[in-house]
Amino acid sequence: MSKKFKDTRLGQFLKGKGSHIADFVGDVLPSEGLLGVLKNVIAKDNTLPPQDKEEALKRLEFDLIEMQEVTKRWVADSKGSKLTQNVRPLTLIFLTVSFVIGWFLQIDELEVVKELLTITFLAYFGGRSVEKIKNR
Repeated sequence: MSKKFKDTRLGQFLKGKGSHIADFVGDVLPSEGLLGVLKNVIAKDNTLPPQDKEEALKRLEFDLIEMQEVTKRWVADSKGSKLTQNVRPLTLIFLTVSFVIGWFLQIDELEVVKELLTITFLAYFGGRSVEKIKNR
């Protein structure tokens, strides 16, 4: 769920101003180190007017804060209880068992469970596959 530089507040601002910095950085995923380097580049850039430099630096600070908060949330999620760490697999198991039991008992209202199970399978396995492909 990481944003590329062009999708950050700073990237959009610089692109809108026609700055060469946005083209130079391109689709790189922002990191605190990269944004720190960009802070120095923006401060020394002679092509940006002073008010645009000030606006760019403010947007850079917002992007840094956003990255830090996302990291804090991920750390908190990973340190959560076993239940919060396993809620997706447990949901998948519950719906699968419900569907199998309903199928054996020949319950007529099984379509609702089947639809939920299909959505869950697609979201869980499809989402995991996309994450793995993107991280290559």
